[in-house]
Amino acid sequence: MMIGTLLVGAVQPLSATGHNTGIAKLSVARPLRLGVNGFEGDGQADPRHGGPEKAVHHYAAEHYPYWRETIGERAVLRRPGAFGENLSTHGMTEDTVCIGDVYRLGSATVQVTQTRQPCWKLNTRFGQPDMALQVQRSGKTGWYYRVLEEGMAGPGDALELIDRSYPQWTLASILKILYHRTGDRDALAQLAQLAALPARWRDLFVRRLATGAVEDWTERLTGSV
Repeated sequence: MMIGTLLVGAVQPLSATGHNTGIAKLSVARPLRLGVNGFEGDGQADPRHGGPEKAVHHYAAEHYPYWRETIGERAVLRRPGAFGENLSTHGMTEDTVCIGDVYRLGSATVQVTQTRQPCWKLNTRFGQPDMALQVQRSGKTGWYYRVLEEGMAGPGDALELIDRSYPQWTLASILKILYHRTGDRDALAQLAQLAALPARWRDLFVRRLATGAVEDWTERLTGSV
């Protein structure tokens, strides 16, 4: 596997919403330094959408035809970067990538930490009021990496799987527990103990086990309480 497109972007206003965003990213043709908080030159307006557990965002290029068919042509879908991804590739999707997977990315080493939980800013970016909800329901969310070893990475560099500790937990299977089989207690108990997941995610599964309740997604998906 190799990096098809590498993208970064500065923080800028999100249309007329009064909010800033780092979702608008442009492709680069040269290698960039990858540190624990992401690629050089890449900005994140909301700390919840960045930091070491979300240092790199990866989105499968295979999903673009699905979105063009589902929501119609959009200018943002004409090239990689529509979803604010740093990495665009062919050959990796939520069905084939597992939580905790470790990859050699150029001269850096990264580990899959979590799927994306889509937020309302996608609604504005795509001009589609329910885009975040559609992304959540589709399972075509993309995913994040933490950086285990800093280094350089650029377009055309190898993205090589070097360790898979949890082959039973594809990202697609975790998305099913998050959004569809929300009361599967056996799966929740396993995920609550999964060391590769960030502490915030393990706490989420612990709370579901303890309360039997699913968190309210309204604010994240729509921007309103």
